[in-house]
Amino acid sequence: MRRPTIADIARRAGVTKAAVSFALNGQPGVSAATRERILAIAAEVGFEPNSAARALSDGRAGAFGLIIDRPARTLGSEVFFMQLISGIQADLATNHITLLLTMAEDQAEEIRMYRTWWAQRKVDGVFLVDLQVRDRRIRVLEELSMPAVVLGTPRGAGSLPAVWQDDRAATEPVVGYLAGLGHHRVARVGGFTRYWHSKLRTDALAEIAGAAGIEAISVAADYTAEHGAEATRDLLKQPAPPTAILYDNDVMALAGLGAAQRMGVRVPADLSILVWDDSTLCELVHPAFTALRRDIPAAGVHAARMLRQAVTGDRPDHVRETLPVLLVRDSTAAAPGWQAALA
Repeated sequence: MRRPTIADIARRAGVTKAAVSFALNGQPGVSAATRERILAIAAEVGFEPNSAARALSDGRAGAFGLIIDRPARTLGSEVFFMQLISGIQADLATNHITLLLTMAEDQAEEIRMYRTWWAQRKVDGVFLVDLQVRDRRIRVLEELSMPAVVLGTPRGAGSLPAVWQDDRAATEPVVGYLAGLGHHRVARVGGFTRYWHSKLRTDALAEIAGAAGIEAISVAADYTAEHGAEATRDLLKQPAPPTAILYDNDVMALAGLGAAQRMGVRVPADLSILVWDDSTLCELVHPAFTALRRDIPAAGVHAARMLRQAVTGDRPDHVRETLPVLLVRDSTAAAPGWQAALA
């Protein structure tokens, strides 16, 4: 079946193709009644504007880009990205903007893709994730004058607007909860040290735990089950192993739970397990994981709105996410021997 065109709408409405174009693009030149009639006919015949033609007429591609520098096998299991994309897509779909999603092997390839997209007018702007401490992408996007929104701390975003989580404020309730249960040695299995969020969480845990008289250690992993299990085994083999471990994602936490159980370590009697980002998996596993719940889809919606503003020439302000809530479940308990010591 042939796709309806502007000429078809013009013929049915009894107007010129120019009038149809004015009405569909919200431009002056037609009366309110004519505009309403044209839009009704367009909806009736199922007309969809041609993105290439629209790019030629107003210089816009009608698409935003998102490049993720993660292996495909790990991306599929990362709840964070799935929730983030759902939030972004919810806003873009309402505004008839396409999300161009792809993956890159490294940051150099990602930068090449930005340059190509911008030169070929494939996107009007991009979302930047996994902000790094020395991130070359920021300077490149600034030099290209390419609209972009960072999902990460404003400290590393340069002149670009950011949607960010206050990692220090999120760490405080975790440490306070563990301190109240008598834990004096805790660990965190985090992600790559080159990421800003890893650095901020490591620094926050060391500072806040230290102030509470708790010994804390952070170890780096790659967000996979293999590294989560390996890090857990190494921690539990120490002469004075931690009595609580906080994992940066649910996949590593689940692998850590399995590793601990195979070593004869009981959860939560001997070891408490917590997860930074809550998920359905955290609720379904046994014992269910205590976790920080944050509204990741809302962050995606904020980012999409900010990028739409940036594309029109506005300068949106940074947006701080709502603070996460610690949901206590069955994977955490008092430190071994703590209640007996109080008796």
